[in-house]
Amino acid sequence: MKVLLAGSSGLVGIALILALKKQGHEVTRLVRKKTSEENTFFWDPAQGEIDEKALVGQDAVINMCGDNVASGLWTTKKRKRILDSRTQTTGLLVTKMKEMTSPPKIFINASAMGFYGDQGETLLTEDYPSGGGFLAEVCQKWEEAADEIKGSSVRLVKLRIGVVLDLEGGALQKMLPAFKCGVGGRLGSGKQYMSWISLADVISITLFALENEGVSGALNTVAPNPVTNSEFTQILGKVLGRPTVLPAPAFALKLVLGDMAKEMLLASTRVSPQKLIDAGYTFQDENLEDALRNILDVQKK
Repeated sequence: MKVLLAGSSGLVGIALILALKKQGHEVTRLVRKKTSEENTFFWDPAQGEIDEKALVGQDAVINMCGDNVASGLWTTKKRKRILDSRTQTTGLLVTKMKEMTSPPKIFINASAMGFYGDQGETLLTEDYPSGGGFLAEVCQKWEEAADEIKGSSVRLVKLRIGVVLDLEGGALQKMLPAFKCGVGGRLGSGKQYMSWISLADVISITLFALENEGVSGALNTVAPNPVTNSEFTQILGKVLGRPTVLPAPAFALKLVLGDMAKEMLLASTRVSPQKLIDAGYTFQDENLEDALRNILDVQKK
């Protein structure tokens, strides 16, 4: 397939390019700096600009764009950047595809499990409605922008991605220094659920969605065994062979990080990938301990 990729410089995008090429797909990238590099086209979503040739002849479009929600405090300016970086990119791609006589056959657009908000112990399938809070609102508007492609010939897949675990970026990379020093611990009560997924499975699921015509709509992109924060803490400590006895009180996290702590660290989101399982997808990493050992290259003693 000929695949147009937006968001090629992030953790998922970089790995996705390698995987697509390994599978024999031809990858074209959208970038925000004008360049003469082969298989690369310029776009500026904030200005509504995109090279008209970028979409021509493409079989699929994959959009992984989105400002990092965990970098910096959620100021008014940051909140706007988080939202705009998702809705503007998605909206521009959808608008241009709808204008085409022969648009790409598939549009895979990133979303996030933040769609559901804080839902306690409820097991959340794709049919569960959006929750409350800033991240839920962002995800809802993000998906609404993608949903504008409905009614066309383009098959839409929305990946509601969980906490991505990998050494090269994301939550695990940020946690490791403290845990390796033996000062890691649970966050708040530790009872909040964390729906995780390995980077390897994010990439594999994206390829699965790309190649299977029966897959469409929202897709919970999480491992089948979510854990509480306390369980995650204990398992990571076990894998590293380090103690995990220094909890971070909820009030302190809220004091330092504000709503970011409330929605990203203390919210409970227990998500089910049942739709993926029903579609026949086989996970590479189902169990957290085995996944962490694979990622960290730590063998059982």
